[in-house]
Amino acid sequence: MKIEGLGRDLWTGATGESRSVGRARVDVDIDFIGTGAVSALTVEPELDVNPLVGVRVTGGFRKALDAGLPDEDRTSLRFQLLDELAVATILCGYPISAAGLHPRRGTLDLSHQADVCAGWVTGGTILLENDRLGHVPLVTGPVVTESVEESIGDPNGWHAHGAIEPHGMQRRRRIDVWQPEPGGPVHVEDFFRDSHMSDAGLETVVHEYVVRAEVEPDTAVIRSCRADIGVLPWTECPGALGSAGRVVGLPAGELRQHVRENFIGTSTCTHLNDALRALAALPFLAGLVVAGGPGA
Repeated sequence: MKIEGLGRDLWTGATGESRSVGRARVDVDIDFIGTGAVSALTVEPELDVNPLVGVRVTGGFRKALDAGLPDEDRTSLRFQLLDELAVATILCGYPISAAGLHPRRGTLDLSHQADVCAGWVTGGTILLENDRLGHVPLVTGPVVTESVEESIGDPNGWHAHGAIEPHGMQRRRRIDVWQPEPGGPVHVEDFFRDSHMSDAGLETVVHEYVVRAEVEPDTAVIRSCRADIGVLPWTECPGALGSAGRVVGLPAGELRQHVRENFIGTSTCTHLNDALRALAALPFLAGLVVAGGPGA
């Protein structure tokens, strides 16, 4: 399984001028069917990531990332891309199922997955259908009718990226940060969409959330936070929306660790958790906004 990750921070001024503040890229090969471990990994800007080669991505990868790169800035783009690999790899199972490559009946034990999140609740759709079908059910989301670029009306709002290959997945994440009034709260919109491209060239949405928040301009403490659904695959998934409000009062910079340790069980969602954890970059982004731009 090949994963390509691209990231960019962009500053846009009051008159519409914009310039790149940072870029990063990761290219990863994973022995997905075998060991589930990283077999090759390169990062730009260059970084010694040898401690991560051979590490299993779908179990304990984030702990290995913390231990293997103790000196890396947790708000850096390249760290964020590496941190995203754990869930991005889980998503890689979707195109395999979409291609009809299910494990043989009785060979997949999902008992360890029960109650890990709202969608995997005991007695819920996924586990019931797995028992009936002999494999995890495949949900087909709505067809993409509007690109993420078109949805925000900002030609600079997304960086360039490659097309999704047939039977490929793409996760698009955007965190917009602005301050409507000098001295007032900093506003945040955190959007992401997971989509799949069929072998017939049809793109459908698997997950889509928007998290909206306000943070204190000087401390980046969360003043308000809510999550709204774009697309979710299972009827049980919306039960996790309320967990977004649990970050209110916390410093944004602590969210990566706090969410990982405390947002567990059926009141949460793996993908919403990732959207909340990504807000750990807010001290850097909000600092640029409050200062009036890079170098201001």
